[in-house]
Amino acid sequence: MKQQTTNEIRQMWLDFFKDKHHKVEESASLIPNNDPTLLWINAGVAPLKKYFDGRVIPSNPRIVNAQKCIRTNDIDNVGKTARHQTFFEMLGNFSIGDYFRDEIIPWAYELLFDDAWYGFAQENIYITVYPDDQDTYDAWVKAGIAEDHLIRCEHNFWEIGEGPCGPDTEIFYDRGEAYGPFDLSLVEHDIENDRFIEIWNIVFSQFNAKNGLSRDEYPELPSKNIDTGMGLERMACVIQDVPTNFETDTFMTIIHGIERYANQPYNGQMSYKVIADHVRTVTFAVSDGAVLSNEGRGYVLRRLLRRAIKHGKSLGINHPFLFELVDDVIAAMGDFYTYLTDQKQLVQKVIRLEEEKFFETLSQGEKILDEIITTNASKTLSGEQAFTLYDTYGFPLELTMEMAEEAGFSVDVDGFHHEMNKQKERARSARKNLVSMNHQNEAFINFKEQDEFTGYHHLREETTVLKAFEEGVVLAQTPFYAESGGQVADQGVLRTDDQEYVVQDVQKLPNGQFIHLLDHHDLRDGDPITAIVDEETRRLTMYNHSATHLLFAALREVVGSHVSQQGSNVSSEAMRFDFNNYDNLDDDTLLEIERIVNQHIQEAKDVDISEQTIEDAKNMGAIAEFGEKYSDKVRVVNMGTTIDLCGGTHVENTGDIEKFAIASIESKGSGIYRISGHANASIDNIRQQFVGFHKEMDKLEEKAHKIVEEAHGKGIELSFEFKRNSTIIGSYQDVINKRNEFAELGQIVRDLDKKYQELSKQQTMENTDQYLAQKVGNTLVIKTQDIDKNSLRPLADSLMDHLTGGFVFIANITGDKVTFIAKSQNKKLHAGQIAKQAAVICGGNGGGRPDMAQAGGKDITKVDDALHAVKELIQ
Repeated sequence: MKQQTTNEIRQMWLDFFKDKHHKVEESASLIPNNDPTLLWINAGVAPLKKYFDGRVIPSNPRIVNAQKCIRTNDIDNVGKTARHQTFFEMLGNFSIGDYFRDEIIPWAYELLFDDAWYGFAQENIYITVYPDDQDTYDAWVKAGIAEDHLIRCEHNFWEIGEGPCGPDTEIFYDRGEAYGPFDLSLVEHDIENDRFIEIWNIVFSQFNAKNGLSRDEYPELPSKNIDTGMGLERMACVIQDVPTNFETDTFMTIIHGIERYANQPYNGQMSYKVIADHVRTVTFAVSDGAVLSNEGRGYVLRRLLRRAIKHGKSLGINHPFLFELVDDVIAAMGDFYTYLTDQKQLVQKVIRLEEEKFFETLSQGEKILDEIITTNASKTLSGEQAFTLYDTYGFPLELTMEMAEEAGFSVDVDGFHHEMNKQKERARSARKNLVSMNHQNEAFINFKEQDEFTGYHHLREETTVLKAFEEGVVLAQTPFYAESGGQVADQGVLRTDDQEYVVQDVQKLPNGQFIHLLDHHDLRDGDPITAIVDEETRRLTMYNHSATHLLFAALREVVGSHVSQQGSNVSSEAMRFDFNNYDNLDDDTLLEIERIVNQHIQEAKDVDISEQTIEDAKNMGAIAEFGEKYSDKVRVVNMGTTIDLCGGTHVENTGDIEKFAIASIESKGSGIYRISGHANASIDNIRQQFVGFHKEMDKLEEKAHKIVEEAHGKGIELSFEFKRNSTIIGSYQDVINKRNEFAELGQIVRDLDKKYQELSKQQTMENTDQYLAQKVGNTLVIKTQDIDKNSLRPLADSLMDHLTGGFVFIANITGDKVTFIAKSQNKKLHAGQIAKQAAVICGGNGGGRPDMAQAGGKDITKVDDALHAVKELIQ
């Protein structure tokens, strides 16, 4: 057996099958392309399904690949076992109706045993076959495998429900007595062990499974296929003769990187393995366009990073470091996956931001968890406690479970999910929709008769009431769009011969019908009725909805293809679009996005809307969001620059939109940002968001004039002038200008106030001699008028400098209130007590230290009485 690096093992696989006239298929992205059924590409065959199910005919029916895969259903086993990983590479060779058993088995023998290739010793290889698959058994014997190295196993049959299926044959490598006693029953019964390692599986897809038939009755497929998979990391472990996958060259490069930061060298510790695996997974996933978030694949990545951070702490690493390990992942795998280098800065930035964010909350959350553990005698964390850690401190449930397990505690997982569901229910109740009603109203659930939506082509419909409910009615045909896909419902009225009903809202019932919600009605099933949609509202909504599609396309063009829709809301008044990104967008980026949208509008492209099968739509390049449920037929909206699956209402030509303006951007947390904007006539609504701005500017100007007036009253000359921009807001540049104008005015007023304070203080200090003329010995009690509060204490300090060992008391009247300042260097005169007594006389309160105090009063008619009392106290 040759000693080879992981890169050499992979390349040898590709080269071997390339010599057998296979096309080398580049690894697909880890993020499934238009396949909402998959969270990640999790098998070598996954991106090739289009060939096996006949949707696409391959240019060459022989394919070989090295496919990146992510499986996260067993995260907790990473580091505990020898071979569990979240990211792995699957080497595969495939025949789409071309070669079959008679070709692949001799090739497999050649690849495994020939010295020109992997060169395994035959005594180390054991092979399993399905008991009824005599053809495969005979083919292995004919190739040269000894019969005592062939094992018949019942589990060697690949079948998932109805459809293509067939026997498979698995190749195992015997690692010898160092990894356990010789016991072939481990292989025969498919028992996990460290001695016999499965390195290759070959599936003969030759039958068509059908319910009700036994396997020996399955009909043969007219076109037979080969699907094989060889785990690259397992092969490397075997060929490099190391205990686990984590000691292979690829992992050791990353582990050596971890050693730079850890307080202990690698000696098989689980934490090293977890960190190495998780940072490798995140590096590849983010490089392929995945984004951290609180749901779906983004949540998986966030969980992996937080788990790696926690394991870093167990190695004494208490600062962000995972982002530095991206260099080591690239050093290990960048020769083959060269694009990793191009994505390095992006990946490091994403990981570092997540680390910094988590370190902020981790420490506090750990303290809370430690406190719960140390004070909990039941050895169980309640679901409420676990949920508080998740909701308040960002602790994933899995991390809480790990830390609790380390302390000998369990977690009430069911209780946690109960709390989670309670929160979701609270959120649902807060929304204005029919969700709760749909769940509770049995009449809605049982209503199955279908209506017809005609609103794509008509805004008025002569129809009948299909079903009357207390809350509203379902019509046989309706032009009203029901709220869905981010677009709000149409507005309008329902008319009978003698009555008009204003439609408050239109929602979808559990079985898909449109219910028109009415304040009140006396309609009955079968009543004739005219449904009329408000044309102006519909038209404005269409402008905003079509502009939203162009905005999404511009975002992907300017910010990156990783951008995906996280939510939207489209109405006649505005649109808002939620998307994922690693950072907020600066003004220049938003201006460029707005420019591109308006460019597409000015190009006046026809909007093509068609119904397609979901597969045809995907083949057109239509964007399908993960998690969305689509029927067999979907509506495709093609604006030339963007193709989307969308059931909403749209313009016929992008030129109809006329103009688009971005109004604002805001962070919604967890890497989600929201752009608000307006199209066509709704752009006028941008001014509404500046109503508050204008009111604040009015207040600032009022404050400035008041400062100038007060200053004039004190003989201080100040002036204020500011000319507002009267431009009508119609673009994001106008928004920026208005925002800058507000900031400029605020700075001018702050500077004016600061100058006034300085001049007022200077004026106050210039009167020191005048005040000192009223002293009695080394005590001074004075009454002042309208001295700025920021000048009172400095004045008291200045006066005290001239009264060593003495006492200063100032009563300053401003408007209808009085402020008392007392300062004492005389131990017999307690400043706080004296100030308090003066304040009580004037109907106020306050006090302070023996050497310094401040108090206030509301009755300025008693100030002279208060000063008289102070003089008596200090005599």
